[in-house]
Amino acid sequence: MWIVAAFITMICFGTNNMIFKWSTTNGLSKIHIQFVFYLVAFILTASYAVISGIHQMDIITMILGAVIGILNANGNIQMSKAFEKGPASLTSPLVSVNTIIPILSAALIFNEHITILQWVGIIVILGSAILIQYSPQASGGSIQYMPWLSRILFAIFSFGVLGILMKTSSYLHIDSLNTLICMYGGGAIYLCINSLLARENWQKAELKSGTLVGLFSIFGYSCYFFALNTGTASIVFPIVSLSCLVVVLGGCWIFKERLRSYQVVGVLSAVLGIILTKI
Repeated sequence: MWIVAAFITMICFGTNNMIFKWSTTNGLSKIHIQFVFYLVAFILTASYAVISGIHQMDIITMILGAVIGILNANGNIQMSKAFEKGPASLTSPLVSVNTIIPILSAALIFNEHITILQWVGIIVILGSAILIQYSPQASGGSIQYMPWLSRILFAIFSFGVLGILMKTSSYLHIDSLNTLICMYGGGAIYLCINSLLARENWQKAELKSGTLVGLFSIFGYSCYFFALNTGTASIVFPIVSLSCLVVVLGGCWIFKERLRSYQVVGVLSAVLGIILTKI
């Protein structure tokens, strides 16, 4: 069941990334959509906790959850900004390289064994990342290369550290509902501050998009915690990172993006690397 939960998380995260890409192409505020998404998710998770009976909170849970929420919000913002600078079908696979960070932490911090095949997968993923971004003019010169790459690196760092903290929460046996409440609450406060500083005009579509993302996020993260609590982290993380496939296919189908032949090879080898890391 935990593998199924990991795949559901993959689909939910991939769908949300496509919504972020769509919102970027339609001039909607990344911060506003994220704020609505976090606020809706916080209200729903907190309401469920009140109805079902919330477990006792402690300072570690609140801090850990809030940091996870801030990292996730920042990672999504950086990825959305990367979508502005380059194609979704390249951006998402590169951001998914963040799976290497929690996989290594699973071995070094949580003493999970990494097989030779998984090490091969990690190397393939890194090589694929280099291949995918080989030429700054890979997509007809439409990529603003250095800004695009810097946003991707920031997103990789945020999502990578987030994965470590997710595993830490599971390792400490912290109730996943408490973590979600603190995650969405902390993220909402962080994004509220960002929204006040940015002073962007609100649009009605941002409310609808943010609410939809919030619903997918609750379902996805609930499955994510279940998979981490009952399964093997070094397998869960790569499966979740396959969310890039949803964006790759969506980018080519919905946004009519085109890839060079060597970039197709890079995307496919990245997927192969991710699969090897979960064997």
